[in-house]
Amino acid sequence: MKNAILIAGPTASGKSALALDLAERKGGVIVNTDSMQGYSVLDVLTARPSAAELARAPHYLYGHVHPSTAYSTGAWLRDVMKLIDAGTFSERPDGTFSERPVIFVGGTGLYFRALAEGISEMPDIPRSIRDRWRYELQEQGAAKLHRILLREDSAAGMVLKPTDGQRIVRALEVLDASGRSILDWQAMRGRPLIDRDSARFFVIVPERAALVSRIEARFDRMLDMGAVDEVRRLAALGLDADLPAMKAIGVRELRAAMAGELSFPEAIERAKIATRQYAKRQATWFRHQLGLEWQRLRPGDDVESAI
Repeated sequence: MKNAILIAGPTASGKSALALDLAERKGGVIVNTDSMQGYSVLDVLTARPSAAELARAPHYLYGHVHPSTAYSTGAWLRDVMKLIDAGTFSERPDGTFSERPVIFVGGTGLYFRALAEGISEMPDIPRSIRDRWRYELQEQGAAKLHRILLREDSAAGMVLKPTDGQRIVRALEVLDASGRSILDWQAMRGRPLIDRDSARFFVIVPERAALVSRIEARFDRMLDMGAVDEVRRLAALGLDADLPAMKAIGVRELRAAMAGELSFPEAIERAKIATRQYAKRQATWFRHQLGLEWQRLRPGDDVESAI
């Protein structure tokens, strides 16, 4: 894919508004590059674009995954590939890309890395195997499963901490499903989906104080827009608390308030604190993991002149 535009940034930094403005001016399309905004039900708490915003430019991969699914970087990349294969970003019969820019925007660093660098292919895991190892994690704990992994796949076991239950389970289920170490799968790099030479890379770097103010104001708006009802609908699905969608910021805090375990003011403050901490982790990841090709922007900078 040539001439792609990538816009990364921490939560509440204004990246979605920037992408939408650019898409309108350039006649572009927008592809969600944020792990949480892909889930349905969580319209408000993930700050997904509103219906009015979605109508202003074509948007893809927003709200297309049910919360019962543990959506992954690999699954997102395959969904992007499906859009490419379907000719979604192309207007020419021969499948070459038109001048209409494709704008990838979000806050999930691993999605951007997979897009620009490729990702290791992983085997499909049957539901029975996935359920088995998650049950074993619950029943036996991470340390016991780590000992099993060391016995069955010592190389993978040596690089994982005994307390890292999710990664231990992932290594065991890959071994169980394929008969091969997860390290073997990880060594097989995929191909990037974008042409790096023609792509434009931007990461928004907001002032900390301004970002904190935006985070707090946005969460207040989320409450006004029905965040509590949204959490109630999510809870009614009866999903496993370990699923990624159930860990969206605000879900745990508002559920605790609804159950009487916290006051609503305390739950709101905790959710705001969690959002600030998340934004800080994102900013740190972008600062250390994104290369020199990524142009740093302050909110309000003119991106169009750099394209």
